Amino acid sequence: MRIEMDKIYCGDSLQVLQTLPENAVDCCVTSPPYYALRDYGADGQIGREATPEEYVSRITAVFHEVKRVLTPEGTCWLNIADTYCGTGSKADHQDPKYPKGRNGQQVAVNHRAPGCKPKDLIGIPWLVALALRGDGWYLRSSIIWHKGNPMPESTRDRPTRCYEYVFLLTKSKKYYYNWQAVAEPIAPTTAGRLKSGVSKGNKYNVTVPGQNQPQKINRPREKGAYADELICPVRSRRNVWQINNVAYHGGHFAAYPPKLAETCILAGCPVGGIVLDPFLGSGTTAAAAKHLSRRYIGIELNPDYCTQIGRAHVLEVMKIEQGMESPRQGNAENDPRRCGCGKPHDGRN
Repeated sequence: MRIEMDKIYCGDSLQVLQTLPENAVDCCVTSPPYYALRDYGADGQIGREATPEEYVSRITAVFHEVKRVLTPEGTCWLNIADTYCGTGSKADHQDPKYPKGRNGQQVAVNHRAPGCKPKDLIGIPWLVALALRGDGWYLRSSIIWHKGNPMPESTRDRPTRCYEYVFLLTKSKKYYYNWQAVAEPIAPTTAGRLKSGVSKGNKYNVTVPGQNQPQKINRPREKGAYADELICPVRSRRNVWQINNVAYHGGHFAAYPPKLAETCILAGCPVGGIVLDPFLGSGTTAAAAKHLSRRYIGIELNPDYCTQIGRAHVLEVMKIEQGMESPRQGNAENDPRRCGCGKPHDGRN
């Protein structure tokens, strides 16, 4: 079967994925509906299951197909947040004791969860991550997406939530990962320490359990042994990403910021590659892929969102929302921040 690129398939993600050929896409960047938090008004939607176990089972089934359509070197970036056992959002489940509701209210899907007490954090992200690992995925990294401008919460008996998880999952032990495309500048103090001398008596210049040799920065050397041109100006990106939410003016109310999708795509998909989002929602992943010279395949269950995120809209998202960096092609030769070590880096881990 030949896949049509830069297309939005309107339908159930599992069913559409089952029609796609194996080893067809290079990267998946997505955020499925969170458990019991929102009702998108579509029959068969994920997120409205009676128990967390049912939710995890459905997510696992979808990502089993995602793994099948990924190339052997493909990566999958899964953004997901947690849910509390308790009131949460009000679904269409009436309290059986008071079918009309004591105050007209409806009982939340997550009002009970096996093994959880009211007000317990259910642990949905890790339930999903471990289930996917058990289904054959390599669970390579748990990334904290830290929001500097989180949604305010009225609670006064716990801290306000300001982060979500992004899991990096891979199909194989060896996979495409372009660390330079998302590298961070080193701290000024790191460059200063490298330029300074280190005596042989330095207490850190010894091996310790789990570390076969001292870190380069702690090895004995004369002052000035490292000139500027020998110091790599960047370091591998760490697993806490500070990315603020940005305004989205469309009908979808759970859109993640373009920079989050951009970061995943730069690291996990080669230029010209194909990015899949089986829960396309507002179309952010598709727009980011086009912005970064990649192609996309989007799947969306809700017909209203399919209409809103037509191709013309996808191409306009970046202009409307702003908040996306200029595209970097992930080419080490053209990246001004590239490492000065002289070693080849083709993005394959």
